[in-house]
Amino acid sequence: MRPTATPRPHDARMATDRADERPPATQQGSNLLAILLAMAMFVLVVDTSLMNVSISSVVEDLDTTVSGVQSAIALEALVSAAFILIGGKVGDLFGRKRAYVLGLLGYAVGAVAMTVAQSLLAIIVFWAVIGGLGASLLLPAMQSLIHGNFEGATRTKVYAMVGAAAAIAAAVGPLLGGVITTFLSWRVGFALEAVIIAIVLSGIRLVRNVPYTGPRHVDGVGSLLSVLGMGGIVLSILVWQEGGERVLALMVIGVVAMGALVWWLRRRKRTGRPMLLDPALFSSKYFRLGVSGQLLQQIALGGTMIVLPLYLQMVLEYNALQAGLSIAPLSLSMFGIALLAGRQAGRRRPAVLVLAGFALLTLGLVALLPLVPRADSGWWLLGPLLVAGSGLGLLVSQLNNYTLSPVSDERVSEAAGVNSAAGSFGLSFGLAFAGAIMLAVLATTFTSRAQDSDVLSPAEQDRVAQVLEDDAQLMSTTGLEELLADQPEATSYEIVRINTESRPLALQVALLIPIAAGLLGLGNSFRMRRLPDPTPSGSTEGVLG
Repeated sequence: MRPTATPRPHDARMATDRADERPPATQQGSNLLAILLAMAMFVLVVDTSLMNVSISSVVEDLDTTVSGVQSAIALEALVSAAFILIGGKVGDLFGRKRAYVLGLLGYAVGAVAMTVAQSLLAIIVFWAVIGGLGASLLLPAMQSLIHGNFEGATRTKVYAMVGAAAAIAAAVGPLLGGVITTFLSWRVGFALEAVIIAIVLSGIRLVRNVPYTGPRHVDGVGSLLSVLGMGGIVLSILVWQEGGERVLALMVIGVVAMGALVWWLRRRKRTGRPMLLDPALFSSKYFRLGVSGQLLQQIALGGTMIVLPLYLQMVLEYNALQAGLSIAPLSLSMFGIALLAGRQAGRRRPAVLVLAGFALLTLGLVALLPLVPRADSGWWLLGPLLVAGSGLGLLVSQLNNYTLSPVSDERVSEAAGVNSAAGSFGLSFGLAFAGAIMLAVLATTFTSRAQDSDVLSPAEQDRVAQVLEDDAQLMSTTGLEELLADQPEATSYEIVRINTESRPLALQVALLIPIAAGLLGLGNSFRMRRLPDPTPSGSTEGVLG
């Protein structure tokens, strides 16, 4: 008889990994895992929306400033985007399942801290920094685990379900936050987040790890350049949105760092040394087109979700709850179409569905342009929002799977990290750029019309133009009338008239940002259509293996 070999530590670890690779025992367990992953994504996206609509309550409860709370929100987005590529590498080195758990725990720490926080410092440390780091771990790990825990049409359906959860969270987050903040407390919303995370963690046994077999060395320079690049670009957008200084310097730092990162990664690739991510990922047309589609879809979503609430609150003077109800057709059609498209996976070419998605999205947004000056209630938006939401539903059901399904298991964290980074950047850019454009056009248009007025004196023209430029994002007609209560009737009437006529143009120009993203996405999807459908890595060696 041959002697029995003593297991080595490496063999034991491999055996553990293989045991952890067993698929869920039942279809019921697989369905439950898909639901838990969708719940995790919902919390991830709804968290910032809840914070945004709770600003005034947080300021009042903690006796702090609006700018301080806005800085915390900006810091959370910055940390998440800047470290997301590193987060994907952490999942490679220490396990995607561990990264997923750590990301959820980071979010739980932030949520629990918000329920008991008594100062802005606690929010910055626990919610913005720790929560942001949790997001940078969670996003790429979640996409990697979906890739490794499901196969074929089931994988497509799960990507669609998780994408739908993200879409509906982005759309109904302000509504949920408005309801909770209005009738309960902003702290209750974050407590509910912690409860959902606990439920997700209770099902962690259903998740099997997706082991990484590539090089396990750390690329320190690449990691630093990725933080400077993503951080500089995102921070410049956030500073521009808030009207801060040194925007150009921050943008230059970010762009130069991103260029240096590309050079560094190619150099490391040529010399065969470990890299933060393999630049060969971008040699695949499928990956390039998929990531580009993800970026453009998120720009369109972010731009739409900043323009519409401001329109409803500024022009129609809706509160947060009314605005959320008016936007509900967008979220409901997104959610419903995403689920329907996911269940019909395999019956239509993904590229055709992406093309139809961008076409419907662009058509719905264009239909809003002539309605903006005429609408006197949210009902006017119903048809266009249903069309645009249907387009977004098709996109969220297809793009993640199109981008990641051809990627081999050992490279999926890198690919998922880039995909998540593109989505995070796109959403931030859409929110910041469309919002900033709208307010800039409003201020410029008002100033121009005020200077052309025969009613206002030169001194009045300069003073009211400055007031509108500073407070445009909060200035409804009622609020403006209250501000002008001590002014002569003719002056007050003229300022209200100019403001009322200026807002539709500002909103129409702002809508051009998501419309432009939709048109670019449409062109991108025509290029997708020329390619054969990507082959999932589970059935071949992997298109990107």
